Amino acid sequence: SSMAGLRVCSVLVTGANRGIGLGLVRQFLGMPSPPAWVFAACRDPRGQRAQELQNLASKHPNLVIIPLEVTDPASIKAAAARVGEHLGGSGLNLLINNAGITKLDSLDTETLENMTRIYTTNTVGPLLLGQAFLPLLKKAAQGSPRSALSCSKAAIINMSSYGGSIASPSGWDLMQIVSYRCSKAALNMLTKCQSLGYREHGILCAALHPGWVQTDMGGSIGQTPAVTVDASVRGMLNVLSSLAEKDTGTFLDWQGKVVPW
Repeated sequence: SSMAGLRVCSVLVTGANRGIGLGLVRQFLGMPSPPAWVFAACRDPRGQRAQELQNLASKHPNLVIIPLEVTDPASIKAAAARVGEHLGGSGLNLLINNAGITKLDSLDTETLENMTRIYTTNTVGPLLLGQAFLPLLKKAAQGSPRSALSCSKAAIINMSSYGGSIASPSGWDLMQIVSYRCSKAALNMLTKCQSLGYREHGILCAALHPGWVQTDMGGSIGQTPAVTVDASVRGMLNVLSSLAEKDTGTFLDWQGKVVPW
């Protein structure tokens, strides 16, 4: 498989209990040489919504479920400490910021509360996670035999959306979702900032659009989304395996095409 180029010892996926997050966890576990550590972070690891994750964890000793509320700085710090303990002296190769929320509001119904809540989860969360996991990402980069940037060395991948593309704002007639669009446009800028700030530490940073995927979130649009979770996740892992120095700070879709800012 073309994912063969991706060789990570450790990966952390946020929002890992369903949808794309769960799909990513499944694919990492199913790799020919899977990571020694797959950290699956979600809000309530013991809850009903994390049942499938718990089932996977009972079969895969390399899967560790980490409680994480991405809007709570204390929870983020605790998660980083917990992951660090598991890793012992090693670093974290890959941080995938996948946790995200949306609300089907229009320009007329958008509120301060919604704008703030969605921005906090979708944009501030990935910023704080990058800060908290930076020491572990640096450690992975320093311990890697590779000189060039790659996802097998150390990377932050932010799950974005072409709904946040300013040049080509997809799907406006279907749904305005202003708070979501703004949060993703801002997440794209955060990705660019992280790529500039973390390059010297050997960490690649990129934003990925997974496609309109058949998940709780994608399905809430009321249209049948075009892509299955499985196809999207396989595509994204192929993209991750091919990312190189030139790709840091870029915005790509699940097929590796450049998405306009």
